[in-house]
Parts: sequence; structure tokens; C-alpha cells
Amino acid sequence: MISIFVHGLGQDFSAWDKTKSFMKNTRDIACPNLFSLLSGHEPSYNNLYRAFSEYCKAYSEPIDICGMSLGAVLALNYAIDNPGRVRSLTLIGAQYKMPKLLLGLQNIIFGFMPKSAFKKLGISKSEVITLTRSMMPLDFSGQLKSINCPTLIVCGEKDSANIGAARELARQIKNAKLEVIAGSGHEVNTDSPEKLAEIILR
Repeated sequence: MISIFVHGLGQDFSAWDKTKSFMKNTRDIACPNLFSLLSGHEPSYNNLYRAFSEYCKAYSEPIDICGMSLGAVLALNYAIDNPGRVRSLTLIGAQYKMPKLLLGLQNIIFGFMPKSAFKKLGISKSEVITLTRSMMPLDFSGQLKSINCPTLIVCGEKDSANIGAARELARQIKNAKLEVIAGSGHEVNTDSPEKLAEIILR
């Protein structure tokens, strides 16, 4: 079985390196670089989701998907649309209904950051802002109960912006379990990689 680890906005595929270092059989873990999947298309959420869905089609067997933040949104969306294709989900720092105010504030912060801060992502500053804006209408509230696969919800103890959504995801999704990582912020895969690896492997 293949596990697909999907990074967050502000990260690239290397954000999983530390987590993978605490896991065996890392040959069975695929870590796509999300923005490379766009192949020159506009970086809107819909285009990114289509590209991610195409990427997943390469695997004939049901897959395990572990997503961080933006990656968790894509994983959640894919599991809703393709219930027979997903064996398990791990959602880290996830939202199921996009917080418009938070995303708006995030874009204001991005606006003040230098363009050089976005170079390693393979996506420009303006493209990041465009992507974030395109995510604002997303709302999976009415579809959470349709997810039947075992689901692990993970949130950092210090991730106050997402802890409420994590608790609600654990309440709404069947077969879901919530793990709050002590001392961790939003980016659990880089803040607490050993603990994350441990709970994924349970």
C-alpha cells in the first residue's frame, strides 16, 4: 500500500523528511511537490485539486493520504469525492470550512513579505495570494459524515487557529480519532516529527 504525504502552503515536499526519518518502509511513502503538479496552470484551488486527483490515479490500489494544512484540505476533498480510493486519512492542522477572515489576514501578511521568501516553493508571491483567495468559498461541512475510512485528526497544542476545526472533524467523521500534539505549533510535521511518526504508525 502506498502512503501519500501532502505538504502545506509555505512548505515543499522536503517538509516530510524529518517525519519519514522516524518511519520504516519509506519507499512506500510518496511526497509530491504540489505546485509542480500544476504544470504551468493558474494556481487556483480547483486546478490544484484536479492535478492532485490526477496524481493519485497513478496508484491502482487504495491509498493512505496524510495531509498537512493545504494538503489536508486536498486529502479531505479527495476522500469525499473518491471514497473507494482512500484506505485511511491523516489530517493535520486541517479546516473543513475555510475561515475567510483568517485567510484574508494571511494574505495581508503575504503582501508584506519579500518575493524571495516564496522562491523555494516553486510558486510566486502573487500566485500564493491567488491560491489563498480561491480557497475562501470551500466548505465541506455537509459532506463530512460521508467519510467512512479510518481517519486520524492531528493538531498542534499551540495551533489555536485550527484546534476547534480539529475537534469538529473528529466529532463529525465516522471512525475518527483526535490527537493533540503537546508543545507543537501548526506545522506538526516539522515541529514534532518524531511524535507525528509515532502516532501515524500506531
